[in-house]
Amino acid sequence: MNETILPPVPGGSDPRVNRVTLGHPWRWLAKGWQDIRSAPVYSLRYGAGIVVISALIVLLTVLGHLTFLVPFLTAGFFLMAPILAIGLYQMSAHLERGESPRHCQALEAVRRNQGQLGVATGFLFITMQLWILASVFLFIMLFHDPFPTWKNFIPVVVLSGQYTALLIVITLVGAFFAVCAFCISAITIPMLIDRQVDGFTAMRTSVRAVSLNWAPMLLWAALLVLIGGAGLMTFYVGLFVAVPLVGHGTWHAYRDLVARD
Repeated sequence: MNETILPPVPGGSDPRVNRVTLGHPWRWLAKGWQDIRSAPVYSLRYGAGIVVISALIVLLTVLGHLTFLVPFLTAGFFLMAPILAIGLYQMSAHLERGESPRHCQALEAVRRNQGQLGVATGFLFITMQLWILASVFLFIMLFHDPFPTWKNFIPVVVLSGQYTALLIVITLVGAFFAVCAFCISAITIPMLIDRQVDGFTAMRTSVRAVSLNWAPMLLWAALLVLIGGAGLMTFYVGLFVAVPLVGHGTWHAYRDLVARD
């Protein structure tokens, strides 16, 4: 696979990290699609569950007259996506070993390293909360009119041209949180269900994998955003396929990025 294995961190016990090429992200998607084809019922049913949950959250937000939070929650979806796809990683692990997928994949995955998965999930949740709080604070400080409704949010905030500064600042802040979240979670959750390591070791390994392979991982992040964004733009229906595709693909990204000692 044209990978270069790097040594462990001096004085530590962190797993070794491989160097990958710009061709690998495309291979991860191809392998993810193959996993969907190998277990379509399990994979697509998982995607359907994500669609239903996403739609319910948006519905509750609209009913609660908090529609201005929808864009921030959408961004939060990308931040929490690594943990939402945990069952898909377990499916790929079974398929990789030539085993049939089982029911309750997410529960099976959680039980493998429950405490440390809780640590990683806590970090992602805190990151998402900080992003939402920062966004709401910026919105309150820079948006002087009453909060827009769902119907006029895009015309008032995005298209009117009156809140360009608000959009720029929120975009920059969101990009900062997105980069942080991606670095600490790119391969953390798959690693925790595959190996008995602690959450901090997994997150350090994820940061090393991203920093040492910044170009391929930048491409991978862009592909994740494009595929996930396409799913969201179809009123969440596209997540039916998008989530399984990137979830299975992330498992294969982990397998190529972390050396199999």
